[in-house]
Amino acid sequence: MSDDPTPTTEVIITRTEEHALTRLPASIAERARDLAVQSKAETTLTTYRRRWKAFSGWCRDHDLAVLPAEPTTVAGWVADCGNSLSTIRVTLAAIVAAHRMSQYDDPTKHEVVRAVVQGLRREQGSAQKQVAPILTDTLRKMIEACPETPTGHRDRAMLLLGFAGAFRRSELAALRLEDLDWRTEGLVVNLRRSKTDQAGEGRRIGIPYGSDPLTCPVRVLRSWLAWMASEARQRAPAAPGALFPALSPSGGLGAALGGRAVAQVIKRAAARAGVDPATVSGHSLRAGFATQAAMSGAAERAIARQTGHKNLQTLRKYIREGTLFRENAATKLGL
Repeated sequence: MSDDPTPTTEVIITRTEEHALTRLPASIAERARDLAVQSKAETTLTTYRRRWKAFSGWCRDHDLAVLPAEPTTVAGWVADCGNSLSTIRVTLAAIVAAHRMSQYDDPTKHEVVRAVVQGLRREQGSAQKQVAPILTDTLRKMIEACPETPTGHRDRAMLLLGFAGAFRRSELAALRLEDLDWRTEGLVVNLRRSKTDQAGEGRRIGIPYGSDPLTCPVRVLRSWLAWMASEARQRAPAAPGALFPALSPSGGLGAALGGRAVAQVIKRAAARAGVDPATVSGHSLRAGFATQAAMSGAAERAIARQTGHKNLQTLRKYIREGTLFRENAATKLGL
């Protein structure tokens, strides 16, 4: 049995006797290893570490080899782990990464693994649980319920920008002051990196002015920036460049919020507006944009340009939801 529960990021440099990098000079090999680790986003690697630890722990408990794992071992874990299908898929991806980077055959490709996963899919149902999209009416209530405090000003700007730009929570958390390009027509946000752009090619997103000053993302964001730039804030500890920093009770600027903190901002704002926070997540603003835009008749290509979706099948789930009544043949039945 293998008792090595090595996390995926470290699996990249295991089995050095067989790894081709060992034939390179030490400095070059170390540089190559560093780049290999950077081939995936840190959030992805963190998730892989957690799921690999769960899988390797199960293997140790059952006295089974971890690396390489037999297909029957992987199939047994799928059948016994009790996880949701989405968690199982992530764990299988971590198993694939560990085996490929260590130059082992991918055990998840074996028919026994595929058959067990397919059986579990039929047992659980393949429909994915989706969070509730935050639509314009709900967002307006959330904005109105934000307190007249520094935190409330920040949260209003974050919610409106997140909705208008169809941003993921991680993208909102990563935004910096230098990513903003002010134009006559509104604002251009330079998204330096995203979940589907790990190479960092970047994408520019236009944020137009809104018709209502209360919910105009451009005006509200300008107001937030003016507060951060005020003389009182200049005397406070500042987070260099962070667009949405944490705030101390006295209003001092702290470190940039992380993705989870952004999700909590959304949940708290939903609760203040009378929405069950358990029904929304950090993805609800992005889902709400796509759904609301479809409900309002926006073209698929225009929605995709804002969201950056490369897989239109994923985007069309929201479009279908948004057009359930706008493009419904039952309205032609004369009932």
